[in-house]
Amino acid sequence: MLPYVLLLHGHTGSGPGHWQSWLAGELANLGGTVDVPQLTDPGRPDLEVWLAELRHHLEVAVGEHDERVVLAHSAGAALWLHHAARLTRDHAERALRFDRVLLVAPLGPRWEHPDVHGFTPAPLDAAGVRRAAGWTQLVVGDDDEACGTDDAVEMAARLKVDLDVIPGGAHLDTVAGYGPWPAVLGWVRDKHTRMITNR
Repeated sequence: MLPYVLLLHGHTGSGPGHWQSWLAGELANLGGTVDVPQLTDPGRPDLEVWLAELRHHLEVAVGEHDERVVLAHSAGAALWLHHAARLTRDHAERALRFDRVLLVAPLGPRWEHPDVHGFTPAPLDAAGVRRAAGWTQLVVGDDDEACGTDDAVEMAARLKVDLDVIPGGAHLDTVAGYGPWPAVLGWVRDKHTRMITNR
């Protein structure tokens, strides 16, 4: 049985050729439940607005499914880290906690964009991440300009989570060729799927 899946897009959103759109279609074809919220003004994201919208989507998913997972890309991954850092023990116990989270190509601490404010550096709160989900994993490209490998390794170490590094994966987006991406579908089915192969 497939889990409930929440897909969080990054800055500028995820277009029809993006792996998140592909994954949503694959899951729907398999009879899965997938939520792909269009967060407000993705070209000029506001962290507080996105946090409120994320909280709403998490609350909607409460109690409806045996397993709930999140796959967040880029600024969406940073959003999740901010959410986790603000999640109190009481909130986590009240069912905002998810089972698994895959943070794909998170933004590095020095990433900047003139239209994106407040997302970086994202808080690296290991206790918060554990409150937010039972299992969290990072996956990055070894040549991602938004987050270097050294930063990704430090991020994973401070969060105390697994890290997969994909050779030549860049930002793991449409530009890098990540439309259909069978590994993410495999991960939705089994958290032990290693994210080390491209496309």
